[in-house]
Amino acid sequence: MDHVLKLKHTIDALFGNGISKHLPKDIEITFSKKNGRIRNVYHDGKLLCTLRIDGGLSISLFFAQKLLKSKKFKENCLEINSDAKPFVEEGRSVFCKHVVWCGKNVMIATDTPVLFKGNVIAVGRAVLSSNMMMSQNRGVAVKIRDSLKRHEKGKGTS
Repeated sequence: MDHVLKLKHTIDALFGNGISKHLPKDIEITFSKKNGRIRNVYHDGKLLCTLRIDGGLSISLFFAQKLLKSKKFKENCLEINSDAKPFVEEGRSVFCKHVVWCGKNVMIATDTPVLFKGNVIAVGRAVLSSNMMMSQNRGVAVKIRDSLKRHEKGKGTS
């Protein structure tokens, strides 16, 4: 199977049909030396995503912002309030009480972009499902893996 086609199918399966059309045309793919599988995907020298061994995708801030052009992709995101914004930008976890809106496709252990006023400020792994996040007032909702300030300091994954 063509590697770009496999990547598109994976994106569509994880985030919703038709979202893969926002994948840039000129991408560079690196492969694992051990087993030949797709490892990382780059566009203009910036990391878009990493394929995990469990079949999932670890997306970057840059790629999440590109995919956000699709209205369907927003159902995989959550929006936070202004109180939590500075902490989340630094890479701290998102707590349930700071979640203003949550898309219906957010499930436990999925990669979840965190939005503030429509812009991606961080990407992390959901600890709870969307229903649980909206119904609870305490506890961690998303553990942040990559955030804006980390990129500015040069610690991010790009």
